[in-house]
Amino acid sequence: MEYLGTYRLTQSDEFFKLGRDSVRLAGFCTVKPNWRVCDLGCGVGSLLLLVSQREARLTRTGIELSPGAAELARRNLVDNGLTGQILTGDLRDKTLAPGDQFHLVLSNPPYFRAGSGKSGGQARMDDTCPVTDLCQAAGRLTRTGGRFALVYRPERLAELFAALQGARLEPKRLQLLAYDQTKAPYAVLVEAVKEGGPGLEILPTYYQMEDEA
Repeated sequence: MEYLGTYRLTQSDEFFKLGRDSVRLAGFCTVKPNWRVCDLGCGVGSLLLLVSQREARLTRTGIELSPGAAELARRNLVDNGLTGQILTGDLRDKTLAPGDQFHLVLSNPPYFRAGSGKSGGQARMDDTCPVTDLCQAAGRLTRTGGRFALVYRPERLAELFAALQGARLEPKRLQLLAYDQTKAPYAVLVEAVKEGGPGLEILPTYYQMEDEA
């Protein structure tokens, strides 16, 4: 059991567990009252709970391929008195949810290239859903002027930006994550706006050691 502010998160060793990437993403993304929010590849619902901690007045949707993880995500919403729907299926399936409806789409996707030697296991490899497919799904689901926020690998930024722009999602905010000033960044947070104009805001690097001080 993990406590996320006032919410309780039930996890399982069978599914990807909450990490610092999701915590930072939930704090980084733009979220406002009464927004419709969708988490692509929601797992057990961690991100939906985290953004609800910032703003409880949301319409929540999660899309998850694993039936077991999806069921646990539903349980986590119910156990915390939150409403929402968790859809079981492939995020690339256009019949799962209508397009152009969400104010905010989120994702903490598998972001290591298959065969890179850095994946940390199958669950963290992107061969089952490449970044182009992820961004196309986000672009379809996000309403015009809506936002797509995700965490990714810094060395794959060029690939990510190409995929975002190919899905009519313009990168607008970026923040690198690093352990401390002596270490290279291990992740990057990006928020894009559907049909947004050019112009990218680079935020100061976030150092994990600040959380551990």
